[in-house]
Amino acid sequence: MIGIIIRIVFGGISGCLAGRIMKTEQPLWLSIILGIVGGSIAGAVFGLFLKPSGIFGWITDIIFGVIGACALIYVARLIKKK
Repeated sequence: MIGIIIRIVFGGISGCLAGRIMKTEQPLWLSIILGIVGGSIAGAVFGLFLKPSGIFGWITDIIFGVIGACALIYVARLIKKK
């Protein structure tokens, strides 16, 4: 149970960082959701290749979340342009 809560917190942090990196004007709650979803997707994909643990596992969770959230923001922008 604590692992799920930690992933949600890290997803929120990741979403906020991704929002800053991508320079979005979206609300904070949307950044948090994108971070959680993006982190889940990226974590599953990257988890097939990397198995970090301990403090490095936490750091990579945030990095994967930022990458996943940035990818989701990019895709959302492409869809919005059409």
